[in-house]
Amino acid sequence: MKRIAVINQKGGVGKTTTTVSLGAALARKGYRLLMLDLDPQANLTVHVDKRPDLESNTMTSLLLEDAKLTDLVQETTTPNMLVVPSDSSLAGVEQVLANRIGRETILREALDAYAEDHELDFVLFDCPPSLGVLSANVLVAADLVVIPMQAEFLSLQGMAKLLEVIQLVQKRLNPDLEIACVLPCMVDGRTNLSAEVLREISEHFGSLLATTRIRNNVKLAEAPSFGRTIFEHAPESNGAADYEAFATEFLQMLGLATAEPVTEPDEAPPAETDDEAETDAVPSEPAGYVAPPGPMIDVPDRDEIGGDEIEDSELEDEPIAASPPAVADGDSEPDEQAAPTTPDEPTPAPAPDEPFERETEA
Repeated sequence: MKRIAVINQKGGVGKTTTTVSLGAALARKGYRLLMLDLDPQANLTVHVDKRPDLESNTMTSLLLEDAKLTDLVQETTTPNMLVVPSDSSLAGVEQVLANRIGRETILREALDAYAEDHELDFVLFDCPPSLGVLSANVLVAADLVVIPMQAEFLSLQGMAKLLEVIQLVQKRLNPDLEIACVLPCMVDGRTNLSAEVLREISEHFGSLLATTRIRNNVKLAEAPSFGRTIFEHAPESNGAADYEAFATEFLQMLGLATAEPVTEPDEAPPAETDDEAETDAVPSEPAGYVAPPGPMIDVPDRDEIGGDEIEDSELEDEPIAASPPAVADGDSEPDEQAAPTTPDEPTPAPAPDEPFERETEA
């Protein structure tokens, strides 16, 4: 059982989205996993269609009341994916645990007891945007760390402090803790800023930088409001494709073979593939993207018209001469060569005098 902490002390970088989407992608590949919501904002709980205000058995019960993890685990709409919800009362846990001995190991001990009777492939922790007691519990219980980072310079601020905390936990509490990767999120490939930030991250982290890029995608922002994962809400979107690719890359990091995707009987209908047009921040297109064709106008090629020797003026003048020029009074009849190219001459109208004279005589 691998325990993965999704952590970054900066908020709004995609921690909850990465936890849920990576978990759903692994579950679709046949792996059984448990997600723990350690954020008092309970965004992961809402994302999987749970009501934090109605939940009585949450992470608070585990950390403060010594409840068993077995009594807190709930099913989700995604097969093979379980969750322990959170609520706003988790915000007061740090003050209550401030003077408790061994407070950093509560979560690890609860998971060890749960693993004795239950089979799991992965445990994913959604951490709060802070480096307090809750995050310390996660780092002590985890094996691997995934750091989502927004492709902006402000996301680089505070990374030194996060790495310092991870190294401190490795030294004193959890020597087996390792950084799995740094995952770039909300990447807009059209901007120079994203490229510069990615270059800066690559210089600092080297091979720890994931090759997958999570692009800006409006469907990823919409999915929590429906209580669905991205694969349920918009399986054809860029967000689903990116997290599917990251799950595959993550399994390759661990040296695990990828299982066949689980076929769900009630799969959501495919979403629109051009969902990026619904947002101002249009994500960059993937490699190999072919632009759609322009207006369906059949423009003849120069070779089809008559070769490169034909001048542009000749091509422009030819379709314009649709009717012959008018012949002024007193001018001679035009040559046959100058006659219009129309196949039939128009039938002349009857002279106006003839019907008038017949009507008068009658």
